[in-house]
Amino acid sequence: MSDAAGFAETIFAVASGAGRGGIAVVRVSGPKAGAALCRLSGRAELPAPRRATMARLARPRPAGDAVPEATPDDDVIDHGLAIWFPSPASFTGEDVAEFHVHGGLAVMQALLAALAALPGLRPAEPGEFSRRAFENGKMDLTAAEGLADLVAAETEAQRRQSLRQMAGGLRALYDGWRARLVQALAHFEAEIDFAEEDLPAALAAAARTAVAGLRDEIAAHLADRHRGERLRDGLEIVILGPPNAGKSSLLNMLARREAAIVSTVPGTTRDIVEAHLDLGGFPVVLADTAGLREAAEQIEAEGIRRALERAERADVKILVLEAADWPALPGELAALADDDSLLVLNKTDLRPPRAPATYNDRPVYPLSIKSGQGRERFVAALTEMVAARLATGPAPALTRTRHRAALEDSLAALERFLAAPEAGAELAAEELRLATRALGRITGRVDVEDVLDVIFRDFCIGK
Repeated sequence: MSDAAGFAETIFAVASGAGRGGIAVVRVSGPKAGAALCRLSGRAELPAPRRATMARLARPRPAGDAVPEATPDDDVIDHGLAIWFPSPASFTGEDVAEFHVHGGLAVMQALLAALAALPGLRPAEPGEFSRRAFENGKMDLTAAEGLADLVAAETEAQRRQSLRQMAGGLRALYDGWRARLVQALAHFEAEIDFAEEDLPAALAAAARTAVAGLRDEIAAHLADRHRGERLRDGLEIVILGPPNAGKSSLLNMLARREAAIVSTVPGTTRDIVEAHLDLGGFPVVLADTAGLREAAEQIEAEGIRRALERAERADVKILVLEAADWPALPGELAALADDDSLLVLNKTDLRPPRAPATYNDRPVYPLSIKSGQGRERFVAALTEMVAARLATGPAPALTRTRHRAALEDSLAALERFLAAPEAGAELAAEELRLATRALGRITGRVDVEDVLDVIFRDFCIGK
């Protein structure tokens, strides 16, 4: 049994999530994982790797005791499965043992207590299994982040994005860019440092051309309107309109529950009420706001201020107006009507809306929240708008601020390199090194020796 990354401690934790269930999984990782499996299962030898084996799990007896022929019933924890994953063919790259047992709270507490009683074992800290997997080269940082996102995914689109990232979509993109930068840097430095060698002509010029192409690709990747981050966190939709137009009722209709208080008293909604929804497979955060009007008192005025502030940063705005008031549009709503808004004419059961059926060449959506008339058309339009803002296309999307910051650092360094005069070749080369390191930070791979490897492989200098 080996310890691939030199971790001295063996860790354990429930790997199947909190709460009661039919089955629970406890994972043990580290140099003493195999010994723990043998001690708890009463086996003299480890089972065959990666094969589920029936096991009668019991509290460990004092070290040095012979394996008993029969374990007292009071010491038996559960009848389950034990699986052995020897290093390096495991999730963490270390020796790993897994126990699949019944998911009752008492079973889990007894099993965890039995593991804690073994010398050299301790409970794992949050994320420690994934950290060891990264340290042992089983995954890069983007894959670890994708795994965390997959566990937290609540919608189909989030699942697809996180699974793609965990499978290495971002790593392949960024490592590809980094490899091209390393090669450009190697060629650029080769012409500087080995000018007397018999090298291909105009290496530095070719490197600049390659860097310019990379600059354009990274800039296009960054100009994505934060689609990946929005998909992780949820698209922000805010409902705006005058008092009693039906904003809270619309929130409840979309949420399919009584998320907001509905009242005929104007000004009932003072603060922002949020609901997290799955809309056509996409995550959205829907916010109900205070009615827009001349405030009667200070608290309502603060609510209106917050509503307008939320509207400024919202991805989509739903503007709600009573059908009886159409086609007049209050000034505060007219100022908010743009390509990121949908105009809803509510309460059509009381009075059908008058013409026109559009506003600024965009359709309006007659709706009766009470009867449901017009609901399907409105929800379809809203879903289409959300999908258009979150669809990521064939290329993997940026998903975290950390990635964006590193790419912006890399892009800035590339811009400085391309703007540098030819006389300052040494300083320009340093900008390429900075750009390369910035890309390496995303995946957790920063290796300055790569440049030398490319130089000697491509040009055989010094032979």
